[in-house]
Amino acid sequence: MNQEESDFDSFERYFMNNLAIRQEETNLDKFERYVMNNIPIRLIRLSDMKFVVRSDVKKHFRDSVPLGDSLYHPSESVRYAILSHRWLDEGEPTYDDIKADTAEGLAGYAKLKNFCEKAREYGMEFAWSDTCCIDKNNSTELDESIRSMFRWYRNSAICIVHLAQSVTIVDVEHDEWFTRGWTLQELLAPERIKFFYKCWAPLTDDEDDKNMELTEVMETLERATLIPFDDLFFTPGPIRVDKRMTWAARRKTTRAEDAAYSLMGMFDVSLQVAYGEGGDRAFCRLIEAIMQAGDPSVFNWKGQSAEHCTSRAIPRSPQSYVNCQVLEFDAERLEMTMTSLGLRVPLAILPLSVSWRRFDGSSTCLKLKCPLCPAVEIDFTSYDHANLFPDDMVRAMSDEYSWVYALGVVNYSNIEGSREVLGIRRKSAGFILARKPKSTFPPGFQPSDSLGITIVPRPEEKFTKWSLVDNGGLIAVEFPNIPEGSVVYIDPNYLQSVYL
Repeated sequence: MNQEESDFDSFERYFMNNLAIRQEETNLDKFERYVMNNIPIRLIRLSDMKFVVRSDVKKHFRDSVPLGDSLYHPSESVRYAILSHRWLDEGEPTYDDIKADTAEGLAGYAKLKNFCEKAREYGMEFAWSDTCCIDKNNSTELDESIRSMFRWYRNSAICIVHLAQSVTIVDVEHDEWFTRGWTLQELLAPERIKFFYKCWAPLTDDEDDKNMELTEVMETLERATLIPFDDLFFTPGPIRVDKRMTWAARRKTTRAEDAAYSLMGMFDVSLQVAYGEGGDRAFCRLIEAIMQAGDPSVFNWKGQSAEHCTSRAIPRSPQSYVNCQVLEFDAERLEMTMTSLGLRVPLAILPLSVSWRRFDGSSTCLKLKCPLCPAVEIDFTSYDHANLFPDDMVRAMSDEYSWVYALGVVNYSNIEGSREVLGIRRKSAGFILARKPKSTFPPGFQPSDSLGITIVPRPEEKFTKWSLVDNGGLIAVEFPNIPEGSVVYIDPNYLQSVYL
């Protein structure tokens, strides 16, 4: 080997050694960031049943971080078991009970001990239970725990589920675990789950019951939750809102606000925890957070709207999404902005004409037609006649005072070419909107000196703003004259920002 080759080999060794050092530092950085942000605040150390915090976990696993492995993920080092269960009405060991070493006499302590024993059988050194690993007297810790819980279940090495009402596989489908609000995310978030009966016998001999094959357990989960098999392998996000809300509709929570807080992780949004605000306000805030992603499926609900301070486009609860229509939405997003005037949304406004109307004092029945396809008729009944007509019911039936209607399409396409146009598809979805003419105007005045301002004549007719009709939610409209897979191009002037 000549001097030049020797120098090259020395440089190559130097470069590779330094690369390994930099990679080690990178992995350690990833490891430390992961521990401090993506695992529970506090864990139980199974060797002595004592609490440890994140800094203790970091010291324990630091030496296991590999050198020079570009594919390394910290979850390979940091492994813990997590418990999912139905809380007892009383007797669950709390953080204070464990700290004071007074938990053994409590009714729920045996469950905690059995959970920890199963965690040890899985080779775990640490475990987490929501009964005792959160200091609920610390509001900051409670807030972080609730916001982070989906991520903590996702990052666990194994989620151990105790079905306290099940003795055989036949019982599982009717176990109360499937009716609770928080256990929905505890089913969807973990990558590995192991189910145990009331007596802590395993449901199966498999190490992981969340199986990619359609096993008896997976079929039971489908029936018990009404969640399709593929959706049990879940990716969080503010999408397919209408379908995902139905999964929570039959579930109950002890605190009303938890009906909303327990869904934060599933939709990948974050809310400040404020117990005492009430379930309705918490759910409104959840929907507002989901709307920031712009998925129009959030509007696919039925029934009365929530008592929101400015908008009638907010549903009351997850139950509002039950039996919603099957509507098609593509990847396009809507701009949704909550304002003091309501929820501002750009919609393709297609005028509707009234072909038939009957008013009987308690409801208004309408048959509406769309000029885009006169063969399409929309039957609509409103029970909110005070908002549809003025107080004088005789004048209300005259054309002068009739409301004007439109279909506000949400699943239109913005198409940009040589000029911008809107695309309306065969299967459209939209709101029924209404507005009425203003019959009075302030007196007009023509100043002699307009100071350069252009003066125009008094308007002949002015309408109120578009508003949602009383039953809210979307309706499906199919235009048979538009071929499947095609769109009708319409003028972009039909696009209007409305306040719902």
